[in-house]
Amino acid sequence: MAAAAAISDAEAPLLDDAVDGSVDFKGRPVFRSKSGGWRSASFIIGVEVTERFAYYGISSNLISYLTGPLGQSTATAAENVNAWSGAASLLPLVGAFLADSFFGRYRMIIAASVLYIVALGSLSLSAVIYSMSSSDCQVAAGMKPCAPSQFQVVLFFFSLYLVAFAQGGHKPCVQAFGADQFDEQDPVESKAKSSFFNWWYFSFCAGVLVSLFILNYIQDNLSWGLGFGIPCIAMCLGLIVFLLGSYTYRFQVQSDERSPFLRIGQVFVRACRNWQTTHSAITVEAEAQGVLPFEGFQQYKFLNKALVEPDGCKQNEKTCSITDIEEAKSVLRLIPIWGTCLVYGIVFSQSSTLFTKQGVTMDRHIISSLQIPAASLQSLISFSIVVFIPIYDRVLLPIARALSGKPSGISMLQRIGTGLFLSLLSMVIAALVETKRLQIAVEYGLVDLPAATVPMSVWWLAPQYLLFGISDVFTMVGLQEFFYDQVPSELRSIGLALYLSIFGIGSFISSFLISVIESATSGEGEDSWFSDNLNRAHLDYFYWVLAGLSAAAFLAYLYFTRYYIYNRKRIA
Repeated sequence: MAAAAAISDAEAPLLDDAVDGSVDFKGRPVFRSKSGGWRSASFIIGVEVTERFAYYGISSNLISYLTGPLGQSTATAAENVNAWSGAASLLPLVGAFLADSFFGRYRMIIAASVLYIVALGSLSLSAVIYSMSSSDCQVAAGMKPCAPSQFQVVLFFFSLYLVAFAQGGHKPCVQAFGADQFDEQDPVESKAKSSFFNWWYFSFCAGVLVSLFILNYIQDNLSWGLGFGIPCIAMCLGLIVFLLGSYTYRFQVQSDERSPFLRIGQVFVRACRNWQTTHSAITVEAEAQGVLPFEGFQQYKFLNKALVEPDGCKQNEKTCSITDIEEAKSVLRLIPIWGTCLVYGIVFSQSSTLFTKQGVTMDRHIISSLQIPAASLQSLISFSIVVFIPIYDRVLLPIARALSGKPSGISMLQRIGTGLFLSLLSMVIAALVETKRLQIAVEYGLVDLPAATVPMSVWWLAPQYLLFGISDVFTMVGLQEFFYDQVPSELRSIGLALYLSIFGIGSFISSFLISVIESATSGEGEDSWFSDNLNRAHLDYFYWVLAGLSAAAFLAYLYFTRYYIYNRKRIA
């Protein structure tokens, strides 16, 4: 008996150390001291850094490749970049659905990483083929560049959209899997989880910063094939790092309940079928379950009809529980926030397209013998993020916590709103700077010399990039935490995919706006707002349009956030 008691006492700490609802790589109980937390998150952040390095190594300078080697016009190239970016941001909805419903986040990350490697290798091959055929063509044509063949164009765009598919499986699962490594029931890990989203984005942007400095220079000055090939190597290393952490990861135990998609879908179906149900019948059932005092019960009241059958008689197999209905409401509450953030997605897409084209026309010399690539200006966004996140997390956040008495300092919606306002200011600044650039072009007689450098330092663009980066710290990180936190726990990959879809839809809307404005302003003998000769174009007008849309969206956002009810125990 004494020996048994000794064994029991020895095992007690291990039992206390077990993490409820999680298992290890082999399906065994997992212990807090040997798994999860920052230990596991560091491996997951590692693969995210390499993936962002690879993705931005393609996206940041894509418009230069399209208008350069592929010979597309500025408007066409901007539309293609926006269409691709939109697809890359919408495909995570598919990847998240597959991960949450069938494969799990861990397997989806591995599969997406392998697809990434194949796609990047194919993209690099397409650039190498073009480089070889272009060299032969130039020799034969007296050094005049030749258009790429149809095969090269098809291979390039096939590879490009393969990257989008890979990103669609990778992006929502990695971040959700990283956040899953922190136990919400443990006070220490719960607080660390709040900081995880900040430092996740810090690491994310550090990878982007390196990509913009190194890959853009290689692509513009050495070789596009090498500039696309290095990201492929980086993804191979990232996959290895991710696999090395496998035995430290926590895997959530899958519930035996119905699929969350099925549960939520049935709420809407039952509510529609019971559209004639009286409020008195709903009230009787709600009182029986003791839920009337619940704050969210009176919001979206039509869904409460899923509680009962039309005759008022509850039958378990044909009705939905209060939990099911609240899950459906939690998803429905996200729609107004999602919709009012779409303009932010439109503004976001300009940094890798029209901002870059502006920079090409300006004086980009740091010293007389060194000129920076226009696409590298995007590094200012990442630089401001890398600098500001530690300030926010270590200085501003503790102050906000002390003033508000809340662990989060400011609420997620307040954080998002702050970023939306800053993005509005960035578009106003962008419009003013572009107006100044056009005035200087007129003063120096450069209006009809599109290839000439406008005598205006490229650092005039720095404020709009830096302010945009600071707005990202508020809005991007806020959106990530908000959409992860406010969906049912089984749908967190979907939640993050919804956040990413803001930028996908935003890119498509941006492409649509550019197409419509291009058609409306390019009359006979007139230059459109997006003329290839930027000295005759009017990007400043477009920026003012975006500033106006941002102001309208911000006001709508403030209206909807007044009535938002936070889900679960999180109230800030």
